[in-house]
Amino acid sequence: MSEKEELLKRLSDGVVDMEEDDVEEAAREYLEAGYPAFDGIMEGLVDGMNRASLLYEEEEYFVTDVLLCSDAMYIGLDILRPFLPEESGEGKKKGVIGVVEGDTHDIGKNLVKIMLETAGFDMVDLGRDVPLTQFIETAKEEGADFICMSTLMTTTMGGMEEVIRMLEEEVMRKKVKVMIGGGPISQKYADKIGADGYSQNAVEAVKLAKRLLNIA
Repeated sequence: MSEKEELLKRLSDGVVDMEEDDVEEAAREYLEAGYPAFDGIMEGLVDGMNRASLLYEEEEYFVTDVLLCSDAMYIGLDILRPFLPEESGEGKKKGVIGVVEGDTHDIGKNLVKIMLETAGFDMVDLGRDVPLTQFIETAKEEGADFICMSTLMTTTMGGMEEVIRMLEEEVMRKKVKVMIGGGPISQKYADKIGADGYSQNAVEAVKLAKRLLNIA
């Protein structure tokens, strides 16, 4: 295993093991060794967070564990993010992201937001339990290129379809792409409500956004 691979593994393991000090140490060593911050975030911190999310889905981790994992990830992000290559703000595609009204589960949404920002998108985070009209109003005010919505509850899935309907009413639908995700969501559901795309995790969300917005 190369030094870089070893440090990436330490970053990933530190997140999974909720070890903030280990993550901080590994992140600093990683930068001192001259490796790219982008890889450290994607292949180290985010990889660890994806592993933690999987443990949560398999019911080996509880919500409190995942929150501690995300705390460790944020420690690493604070160290690595300032070393990302600068992107000019003008060329950036802008997205609005949030958890639909009635749902307060935002771990997945936060991870997708971090990934999209790291990949160079300008993200406006509305948080959780977002009133449906707020997606439309913010997209209009910010001149957004796309909207990302998530939910972990079947009872709030219908809100996504309502947002798409409102976009059509406002004659914004052709200009604004809609991406959806979350536990009960599927490609079949995305097709049914007329969303532009569905992703099952944060890594796929970046690929999807780039594809929808024709970014190489």
